[in-house]
Amino acid sequence: MSRQFTCHFLAAVACALTLSACSTTPAVKTPPPPPSLDELMAKATQAAGSGNNEAAIGLWKQAAEAFPADKNPWARMAQTRYEAGQYGDAIINAQEVLVRDPADKLANSVIAISGLRLSTRALADLSRQNNLSGPLRTESQDLAKLLRESLGETVLVPAPAAAQVRDKPPRPPRKGQAKAAESSANPFDGLK
Repeated sequence: MSRQFTCHFLAAVACALTLSACSTTPAVKTPPPPPSLDELMAKATQAAGSGNNEAAIGLWKQAAEAFPADKNPWARMAQTRYEAGQYGDAIINAQEVLVRDPADKLANSVIAISGLRLSTRALADLSRQNNLSGPLRTESQDLAKLLRESLGETVLVPAPAAAQVRDKPPRPPRKGQAKAAESSANPFDGLK
């Protein structure tokens, strides 16, 4: 009897284990669908409108990753970076637009103007440091000439107002200043 009892007992335990294994299987949950391009773009536009540009950039990056063939997230990032004065990043984002649409005028404009602004900064820094010489100076002059021709302008930067011809003749020097100016080549001696 014990053998028969043992067999029945083992069969009952096996059934119980089988039934308990079925009841503990977790239910499979369906993940929510990913947001659409329109949803991501709307959220990003709303964030940018409220002044949170970094959140908007994050959402546009998410849209660009989820929809790699679409140029719109890249165009919005380029425009936002340009408006913030982050010209290097604006150029990179605009180049991504051109990969998707080589004829995009906004992207080409962002690249051209951002590049000019970066170049202007760098040339001004070099001029202040007196390091604009040799081949760098020659290439800068050639590029300025090309830019003038492209814009149809003879002068890119007009002369400052102080250097232009004045309507009134300069005042004659005072008595003490005239002698000091004549006796010295230093223009600041008259101010002493």
